[in-house]
Amino acid sequence: MNRTIRIAPVRKSVVVQATPAQAFEVFTSRIDRWWPKSHGIGTAPVRESIIEPFVGGRWYAKCEDGTEAVVGHVLIWQPGERVVVSWEINAEWKPDPRPSFTSEVDVRFTADTPGRTRVELEHRNFERMGPAAGEKMSGEVNNGWPMLLELFVSEASKGTPA
Repeated sequence: MNRTIRIAPVRKSVVVQATPAQAFEVFTSRIDRWWPKSHGIGTAPVRESIIEPFVGGRWYAKCEDGTEAVVGHVLIWQPGERVVVSWEINAEWKPDPRPSFTSEVDVRFTADTPGRTRVELEHRNFERMGPAAGEKMSGEVNNGWPMLLELFVSEASKGTPA
């Protein structure tokens, strides 16, 4: 019998002082303002983080040496509501674009109270990496997403840029 071991998704949520449309815009098109330059998978330091705004678009970093490092690709693009991206990074924090090994990051934006949005993030499909690698990545992103979401909340609280 060949049975896949299911690894629980990592789920995090935050509430931001922004509308769903504003929060979505900060999370996606303003990712370079909050994603830390220290969190890159390329061979050189990150210069800029980018999510291309369409299904099939890349989530990638432009590095200081002129190279690009792909983090993943946009799977679902619903402005103001939801974005799902593949996470094409293996448990050694190296790029790995093989679809059978990628996990996914699903982010949903729901109005909470006037001017506030609940942002729910689910990072899932770790079992695709294999039991040991999947458990390792799950644990590491479980510890990493809270800090990243704090940075996102801080940027979102600044409002819409002029």
